[in-house]
Amino acid sequence: MRYSLVSRVRGSILGALLGECLAFSGVETLHATSLHEWKKIVILGAESLIELGRFDRNDWLGRQQQAGIILEGGTHFCSQVILGALPIALFFHENTTKLRQNLLHVVKICQQDRLIVQDWTLAIGYAIAQSLTEKLSFVSLIPEIIAFLGDTPTQVPQILLRLNNLLEKQAGLETTQAEFGKEEQLSKIMAIAFYCFLSTLEDFRLSVERAAQVNSDSVFISAFTGTLSGAYNSVAGIPVSWRFLLSKTQSAHWQLTNFSRMLKLADALVATWSGVYHPALHQSESREEEWTIALGEKPLEAIAAPRVIRLI
Repeated sequence: MRYSLVSRVRGSILGALLGECLAFSGVETLHATSLHEWKKIVILGAESLIELGRFDRNDWLGRQQQAGIILEGGTHFCSQVILGALPIALFFHENTTKLRQNLLHVVKICQQDRLIVQDWTLAIGYAIAQSLTEKLSFVSLIPEIIAFLGDTPTQVPQILLRLNNLLEKQAGLETTQAEFGKEEQLSKIMAIAFYCFLSTLEDFRLSVERAAQVNSDSVFISAFTGTLSGAYNSVAGIPVSWRFLLSKTQSAHWQLTNFSRMLKLADALVATWSGVYHPALHQSESREEEWTIALGEKPLEAIAAPRVIRLI
């Protein structure tokens, strides 16, 4: 493998956090406060998968309700639902049937624009899964995503086809923004995020920097770009200086203990998926030890192939 699964999973989560972090300074206070909800959903969702070893929608929703998570409607809500589904994409990456089935269960919480949220959740989930299995191809990814979506009444397949044409023509970011400027807001955000990712596929830094400077939606565009590029390029592709940036920025905007917990759960998620039990992942550790794990300097001692030593 080019990169380990653990490194890619960490990269996907770190990428989303860094993408949001780099674009955060231009966000209004009201929106900035609500942006933290997707990270809480990821934590609770990962904990549910780790404890149960499977996806249980009732348990997933129950944990959110118990934590008092309230998501308002609109584009912010839709984007956070998609980001909150990240543990599902990571956990079921090797089985596209289960991946699709469980992602569809997650988006049922949407009362408005459910079909659009559903299609974009499937699109980003499939792309992450292809990166984790090292099957992602620049040439075939978008056609594969369209096939994965299946029959849908939304315009998402058409938008993806237009995006594919722009990528083939090596169109610039401004041209791409103009092309999708009149689309529904969520579709515009996702199309540009996929553009930033695929147009600079091997360069995490450049992908996220471009996304972070797009427009008023840059926080979500950058977060989506970061999670896509992080899964593809892994932690190894993320600049070391950027990783340490989180220790300062995130502590100012969000509880550092929860952030460390989020990154630590990435290891536990992979361990649960592969059937490995690692006692240290379930014990309290000092902040320094948590950050060592978060920054990718303390890999798991063992990772098994799926179904080799997985519990039945």
